[in-house]
Amino acid sequence: MPAFSANLGFLWTDRSLADAIRAAKAAGFDAVECHWPYEQPISDVQAALHETGLTMLGLNTVRGPLNAGMAALPDSVADARAAIDQAIDYGVAIGALNVHVMAGQTEGELPEQTYLDNLRYASAQAQANGMGILIEPLNAFDMPGYFLRDTVHAVELLDKLDLANVKLMFDCYHVGRMEGDVIARFDACLPYIGHVQFAAVPDRGAPDHGDVDYAEVFAHIDRSGWEIPLGAEYKVTGSTDETLGWMKSFGA
Repeated sequence: MPAFSANLGFLWTDRSLADAIRAAKAAGFDAVECHWPYEQPISDVQAALHETGLTMLGLNTVRGPLNAGMAALPDSVADARAAIDQAIDYGVAIGALNVHVMAGQTEGELPEQTYLDNLRYASAQAQANGMGILIEPLNAFDMPGYFLRDTVHAVELLDKLDLANVKLMFDCYHVGRMEGDVIARFDACLPYIGHVQFAAVPDRGAPDHGDVDYAEVFAHIDRSGWEIPLGAEYKVTGSTDETLGWMKSFGA
């Protein structure tokens, strides 16, 4: 079975990021990732990563005033690029591999051109620091009007960019809610994928229930040759540790 990464934007949120990293190591995760770590002291995060030996797979650009990102908003180019710089600077300091550039809620030709231009900027900044850039479609139930509608749309934009270090964040939860067959979409998108995340469909809980059979999905991803730890990005009610039975069930 695949290796797993703990998304600390959702798991162990009752702890500092540094202590959440330690908890992920104790629970048996192979890597970690996060959302918006910017208020956490870099030295504390560095120490926890060094102590545990875990890699930080990625972090997000800030959500901005509309809570959904800014990179596709034509009137927010300066703020979007400042957010990209902030994420790359913090990511470099903690050894993160990727930055997820959040697009925002908008649509149209000018937003598309704005987004592509900002992704070209992000790609150049990331490449100079040995990092990757990720883009992620968000489902319309959780994020109505988000610029990236689905994986088909994301792949169209990635083809236009044709940049080796800009990849798709393939979130099985968002794909399952919007596009249905997770395995078929994974296979179609595989050449474009830079990271994979998961949660139960439709409630975004732990992956041991719901409409997506994750035993089947994880086995298929494993057979594909995918080697990067899969990101557990699911909502927790109560104690994170009490939700982790799925790891043993799926052979982690």
